[in-house]
Amino acid sequence: MDRAMDVLKELTPLSDEDCFLVMQRPKHGFNYPLHIHPEFELNYLENASGAIRIVDDSIEEMDDLDLVLIAGNTKHAYSTHKCLCNNIFEITIQFHHSLFDSLINKRHFQTMKNMFAKASQGLVFSKDMIIRIQPELKNLSNDEKPDSFHNLLRLIEILKILSLDNKARPLNAANKISNYKSNDSDRLGCLMLYLHENYQQQILLSDAASLINMSEASLNRFLKKWTGKTFVDNLNDIRIAEAVCRLIDTSDSISEICYKCGFNNLSNFNRLFKNRKGNTPTEYREKYARTRFRI
Repeated sequence: MDRAMDVLKELTPLSDEDCFLVMQRPKHGFNYPLHIHPEFELNYLENASGAIRIVDDSIEEMDDLDLVLIAGNTKHAYSTHKCLCNNIFEITIQFHHSLFDSLINKRHFQTMKNMFAKASQGLVFSKDMIIRIQPELKNLSNDEKPDSFHNLLRLIEILKILSLDNKARPLNAANKISNYKSNDSDRLGCLMLYLHENYQQQILLSDAASLINMSEASLNRFLKKWTGKTFVDNLNDIRIAEAVCRLIDTSDSISEICYKCGFNNLSNFNRLFKNRKGNTPTEYREKYARTRFRI
């Protein structure tokens, strides 16, 4: 397969024993490459105006509020692009394709069945619906002592309300920003996949440029245009994002995390982390250790 067409297959934290997974997090930008996973994903974003949402063949610049339902194994990603906000807020809900298998053909679930079918190419909800459902999404994600059964019912209610949005629109290749070239998505996805797979090692600008047949200067211009950041900033963002995951999900020391994420200097790691996240790694570990839960 041509490397430019590779898509990262993400292994999500959702286990076979979970009904669904909720994650909420503040963000300063987007750096995860084009990817797929078998689970359905409902993704809510606020303060991300100017960022790009890529779902299958659709490429759109987003407003301040965005809510999209994506079916399993549909390629998707986000790019910072023109987004200038450092206070992006995201809620992600993932659930198994089979969660509603025993119910989906019942008449009470007909609108949800239709919604899930449309989500195979991505389904974006209307601004009115987002404002209506916003409190429910935040209440679900903010529950620090979740009752598994009660929250499953709350998720069903959220999905049922969303299925009644007659202004929701499916995404397709016609949803493209005018100056986004047909191969830009492949190049950006290929590059981000390369950085994501090799962030633990030293990565030279020249190597990345050769990967997508660009000069070093052209590569930096390309990244600045579509992510709003330089090559070095994009690479450091990926390393910091990996550090965040390790801080929350492992008991590794700060020093171990530093070197496992591709940094070769602990003080530089601490400085970059605090600059991007507003906290030291130790503070972040304490503050955000409880920002995800499974149901």
